Amino acid sequence: MTTPTPLTALQVMQDAPVIPVIVLNDVAHAVPMARALLAGGIRMLEVTLRTPQALACIEAIARDVPEAVVGAGTVRCRADAQAAANAGARFAVSPGYTSAVGQACRDVGLALLPGVATGGEIMAACEDGLTELKFFPAVQAGGVAMLKAWAGPFFDVKFCPTGGITLQNAPDFLALSNVVCVGGSWLVPVRTAEEGDWGRVTRLASETKNLRNLGR
Repeated sequence: MTTPTPLTALQVMQDAPVIPVIVLNDVAHAVPMARALLAGGIRMLEVTLRTPQALACIEAIARDVPEAVVGAGTVRCRADAQAAANAGARFAVSPGYTSAVGQACRDVGLALLPGVATGGEIMAACEDGLTELKFFPAVQAGGVAMLKAWAGPFFDVKFCPTGGITLQNAPDFLALSNVVCVGGSWLVPVRTAEEGDWGRVTRLASETKNLRNLGR
């Protein structure tokens, strides 16, 4: 089996306007969900480590849907990073940032998109060589206005706002020069997954294609 080429966080962010934030409670939903998102043009999939089934879901997607690029969200410690890599994840997303998490992801070959909500957290991540960051929780932590304020002192940092992002407000974030993509849970509603309405997931994914144009 060929080892995939390592990704950078910027490559993860640039692939599509939205990275879906996915919570899965049933391993049986993982593969059809991934295929539905792919059909709608979304390839980077963040499966959050918020359920007991999450790692098994990552493993199933990595094995059965190789066209997708599956990552692990809610990575909070070295053990999370190692488990995600073992399951086949190719990138990690964390709710906050510590140097220990950053080092753990480097050690296991995971591109990391770490969460930040303050200037100090941005500086800590930059000191460790990370300049592509997740702004979380975006709406609650200041939204578009905060990102505009950061554009001056952190002119070399790119963001993926996540938390409170919807199809309606995503264009406002994507219009900003320091925003590459957004993270959103609206693409895979929990009820839709439970009902197996994969056609709806594909439609929701397809709706994101022109979000950058709408924002500009």
